[in-house]
Amino acid sequence: MSNTLSIRLPEELMDRLREKARRTGLPVGGVVRQYVEIGLSRDAPASKNQAWRKYVGILRDGPPDLSSRKGYSRK
Repeated sequence: MSNTLSIRLPEELMDRLREKARRTGLPVGGVVRQYVEIGLSRDAPASKNQAWRKYVGILRDGPPDLSSRKGYSRK
């Protein structure tokens, strides 16, 4: 593992990160890697399941409101 990433964190967040590292016995970098992995693994299935979203709104034919069918409404 040779990739380095530098980020700036607010002092409060850094304090929480250090506390988590102290409680788990992991280095701060290990805690960050763990949470990045969790965050990325949670996003991956959702993006695959919602691939259809890129097609929303491209239909040009048909009624503008599919829920309204003339002649079937009862008053």
